[in-house]
Amino acid sequence: MLTQQDEGDLAGDMVALDRKLVLALQSGLPLVPRPYDAIADELGVSPDLVRQRLALMQSDGRIRRIGAVPNHYQLGYTANGMSVWDVDDGQVDAMGAKIGALDFVSHCYRRPRHLPDWPYNFFAMAHGKSRAEVEDKVKQIADIMGNACRGYEILYSKRILKKTGMRIGGR
Repeated sequence: MLTQQDEGDLAGDMVALDRKLVLALQSGLPLVPRPYDAIADELGVSPDLVRQRLALMQSDGRIRRIGAVPNHYQLGYTANGMSVWDVDDGQVDAMGAKIGALDFVSHCYRRPRHLPDWPYNFFAMAHGKSRAEVEDKVKQIADIMGNACRGYEILYSKRILKKTGMRIGGR
């Protein structure tokens, strides 16, 4: 049976392990067949414990997601268009669910309007190998939006500004 002191020590150990996991993973997973096993070896713990702690951190919101962050330019997708939409406020959540489910939309989200200069409250990023391809994809979004949308524009990327998430310091 664990004493309160033992439980406190164990909790402290898990907090320290969680920080080490974040530090080990924040620059990306190792490019090996079993990346969690490699991280476990580096930290001196079992792969099962690595998976359990990451699952816990995701479930309690300390980690939002673990996923690939592709460089679209290197993959040949040089026309990257953020479509911005003036969507009826009463329908924006429903539109977000539909548009976010499209396989060609890498991210979409609601943002506040800044009237009178910026009427757009919904953003959806589409990538293509040409502007024509992006425009075709945005047309598909417009068809789904129907009367919920009062207008839109496509803002094209000129360069990559950021491809990393938040970083914490210290190892």
